Amino acid sequence: MKKIGIMGGTFNPIHMGHLIIAEKAREQAALDKILFMPSGIPYMKDCRQVLPGEIRTQMTELAIRSNPFFSVSTMEVDRKGRTYTYETLETLREQNPDAEYYFILGADSLWKVEAWKHPERIFAACRILAAVREEKSTEDMERQARHLKETYNADIWLLQTGHMEISSSVIRNLCKENKSIRYLVPEAVYEYIIQNKLYKNDMNNEIEKS
Repeated sequence: MKKIGIMGGTFNPIHMGHLIIAEKAREQAALDKILFMPSGIPYMKDCRQVLPGEIRTQMTELAIRSNPFFSVSTMEVDRKGRTYTYETLETLREQNPDAEYYFILGADSLWKVEAWKHPERIFAACRILAAVREEKSTEDMERQARHLKETYNADIWLLQTGHMEISSSVIRNLCKENKSIRYLVPEAVYEYIIQNKLYKNDMNNEIEKS
């Protein structure tokens, strides 16, 4: 069976932390490839703060273009209406029944996933790879993984990814404050953000009006 990782998220913008976690997941779980999947309309976030899907997809494509094991899926961006993880995973399994899917989560999401729509269907459709970070101890994550296993029969593997204090929200705020984001994002993404004046208040206002 081909082992495929799913790296989902708004990627608003994609940053080095996303890429590091994806590469660690590929290495530690021996994945054949990883699909980076920008979200469509995220039902648990304020859509006014999220750039259009085509822009986030372009940044994602720029970020991963040098890694032959990474590719971009526009499945969720192309879908009309709100996007749900369980629907994405079930569709992928229907399209590729001979593939085994591994859904990659950040440490905090291991506690949030129960609030997602139909978590039982998410766990039935994939294995979970959860990134261990310093803000969450391994013991706490193992305890939460056991809880999800007992409640949903979830199959959860913990990834050792090291400490990374990078977040998309920090990057957006730095852009608004005209501060450097270089080396927080891949160079091609940095140039794209600067050239297109992304995450500036006036740019976001124009996008919302359009």
